[in-house]
Amino acid sequence: MKVLLLSRYPRLGASSRLRSYQYLPGLAENGIEVTVSPLFSEAYLEDFYASGKKRPSALLSAYWARLKQLFKAGEFDLLWVEKELFPWMPAWVEQLLKRFGFQLLVDYDDAIFHRYDQSGSALVRTLLGKKIDRVMASATLVTAGNDYLAKRAEAAGAPRVMKLPTVLDVARYQPKTVSERSPFTVGWIGSPTTAGYLELLREPLCSVAEKHPVRLMVVGARIEPIAGLPLECVDWSEAREAELIRQFDVGVMPLADQLWERGKCGYKLIQYMACALPVIASPIGVNREIVEHGVDGYLAEDTAAWESALIDLIESTPLRQEMGRIGRAKVEQHYSLAVMTGRLVSAIRQS
Repeated sequence: MKVLLLSRYPRLGASSRLRSYQYLPGLAENGIEVTVSPLFSEAYLEDFYASGKKRPSALLSAYWARLKQLFKAGEFDLLWVEKELFPWMPAWVEQLLKRFGFQLLVDYDDAIFHRYDQSGSALVRTLLGKKIDRVMASATLVTAGNDYLAKRAEAAGAPRVMKLPTVLDVARYQPKTVSERSPFTVGWIGSPTTAGYLELLREPLCSVAEKHPVRLMVVGARIEPIAGLPLECVDWSEAREAELIRQFDVGVMPLADQLWERGKCGYKLIQYMACALPVIASPIGVNREIVEHGVDGYLAEDTAAWESALIDLIESTPLRQEMGRIGRAKVEQHYSLAVMTGRLVSAIRQS
């Protein structure tokens, strides 16, 4: 079986790497040959992370290259699309492909539809507010990273919807040996585009730092210093991410309670748990499914809850060890690449 993967990014982009690229070896072992064609180049992504700007010339070049690639679509049994074919354009191409009988698997790991239907521009809401619903309805199969996304696909009229959480290769993540070293390390991993959520922890971390030796380690982004709190910012690399996470004593995932955040897939929580770390997360979206409050971590809805959870973990090494053990077992059972590869193979073959 031949599949054309129309991903958004090259391997540097976390969403593309986790939602498609990590499955490619397993798919190949099952006779599914995947040709990869990302929309944006690695140079584009590096420039965007560095500058925060999207260059119009780079966008036009990317769209033209994708359009040329689509003229070869007839050589494949299935088109595997990450989110949409052409961002900020109507769903005409997806609808046209459906009309001509092409099979589309469309994958979502965030609430990209809210980029359009919740836009501050009335023109965008009018022209594109239903765009992603139309893409979903044009797909043979929609894979969704959580219930929020799956329910949207079902409401849009997608003929088949499969929940496919973002997972990891458990073998790459070795459990951390719990220690009583000082200072206690609060850790976060992500990208420059999501580092702003750490502002939610500024107050509780300052408060905890007045009572206990604690530091913050940020992997994958740079943030402004927090008064009275030692801060270490480390560049992300795929080869070192598990090693860096094992330097944490707790992994955190703060989020704002907004529509976009309800569509997130909680991958960093799964990474922390795979390293046998306790976790603390905002009780938003899929975080409620991943974290069992008081068992493998804490769900903290306000400053006082964040502070209380941090102090509990700082003051009890056995608690950190037990929560980490339970979290690791949960990842092995429910968020393993090996398990989900089998599900994806079956879904592709039925498309």
